[in-house]
Amino acid sequence: MRIAKILVAFAATIVAVVSTASLAVAQPDTSGAVAQAPLTTPQGIGESTSGAYVLGRDDVVAVSLLGRNDFGGRVRVQADGTIQMPLIGKIVAAEHSTTELSETIRKSLQTGGFYADPIVNIEVVSFASRYVTVLGAVGQAGLVPINRPYRLSEILAKVGGVHEGAAEYIVVRSANGAEKHYVIRELATGDASQDPYVVAGDKIYAPAADIFYITGQVHTPGAHQLHADMTVRMAIAESGGLTDSGSDKKVEVTRAGKKLMVDNTAKVQAGDVLSISEKLF
Repeated sequence: MRIAKILVAFAATIVAVVSTASLAVAQPDTSGAVAQAPLTTPQGIGESTSGAYVLGRDDVVAVSLLGRNDFGGRVRVQADGTIQMPLIGKIVAAEHSTTELSETIRKSLQTGGFYADPIVNIEVVSFASRYVTVLGAVGQAGLVPINRPYRLSEILAKVGGVHEGAAEYIVVRSANGAEKHYVIRELATGDASQDPYVVAGDKIYAPAADIFYITGQVHTPGAHQLHADMTVRMAIAESGGLTDSGSDKKVEVTRAGKKLMVDNTAKVQAGDVLSISEKLF
């Protein structure tokens, strides 16, 4: 009896120690932890609040059951937003996440008595419903599917960037007609507001660079690329500088068919024709 009592006491001690250790693991010290703000994604890019891709018309999905090969296959979301599945017929897929569609198919198979507790896998194999259109002076213009949140800089990277002769800004026009310009340099160097998320239906245009013309007493007259906030002095430098007889005190500019005289601090506009005169001796 004495030995039995000792063994019972010993066992109770072990249980107490294990329970204490379990509590220590389950409740870690968070006194030094820094709260993390939840990541957010833009609306309208084909993601649900759960982060799963939201299907649209013409998307193609592969449906399968875990451990079985007698159900499923690749199906396209039709114009009416449905997919046609074996055994259960039409299922609404458009505007539902892949997770929601998986659950709908699972319940339909279960309710119909075809499978007891199926595990349904959904994989998007063709993202056709949600895309942006990229045009203009880029490496490869066309439609770019967006299967996750993409920033403007990422879309430009996917199409090979802009040509050497492209403007220094990108035009983004949304489906509702709103239009914004973004400086390419600031996509990489600015904050998040200068490199926004694109939205399905956006049209992204990389225009050719604006140009100005310069004649007269400069080393390389002709057409030159206009840069942001370019002044007459900067335009002359872009054109190789003044010749020995050139003067930038008063410069004649032809703008929209009208002639005006400006000094070398004046801003140059697209299409301006600058005429650099000789010095007066």
